[in-house]
Amino acid sequence: MYPSRHTIFALLLLGSSLLGCSSVGSNLPPLDQGPVAEASYKLGPGDQLRVTVFGADDLSGEFPVSDTGTAVLPLIGDVKAAGLTPRELEAAIRTKLAGGYLKDPKVSIQIVNFRPIYVLGEVTKPGDHPYVPGMTVRSAIALAGGFTPRAQQSFVVVTRQNREFKASVSSTLRPDDVVQVSERFF
Repeated sequence: MYPSRHTIFALLLLGSSLLGCSSVGSNLPPLDQGPVAEASYKLGPGDQLRVTVFGADDLSGEFPVSDTGTAVLPLIGDVKAAGLTPRELEAAIRTKLAGGYLKDPKVSIQIVNFRPIYVLGEVTKPGDHPYVPGMTVRSAIALAGGFTPRAQQSFVVVTRQNREFKASVSSTLRPDDVVQVSERFF
């Protein structure tokens, strides 16, 4: 009446082997779907900025945020940019310019190019790709040449600020995100 030891052992072996076949990342929390808002976006190395100082064209221009997290501007030199929002950087530049260079400077900052996103794993062309606002996992994978035949296409793993999340292809990305496309097993 009761199953034999061999039957129970076979069922346990089959169950444990199926658990081992679960996809990498399938147990991760879902990715936050909120798009990046420029007002809350924190600048970082790799961002390209357009700084406009009204009435002082020689102080305006495009400047990268360096690996050290600073932007080097004419007249005032290094200004810490990494970790600041564009509005906070405007205020920092305004303060430095008002400190003996200009009277009541008006400063505006635009992000010309964001930090790239990275697509790795089972895609045709893994590597870094330019980020554009509103970018989804699907468009990032398209930039990376599409899925390989072995790719797990039902979800990907996105690493954001050193935390991993499960994401669908319609999920919205942010600058510096790393998209990992895993290999499917069956």
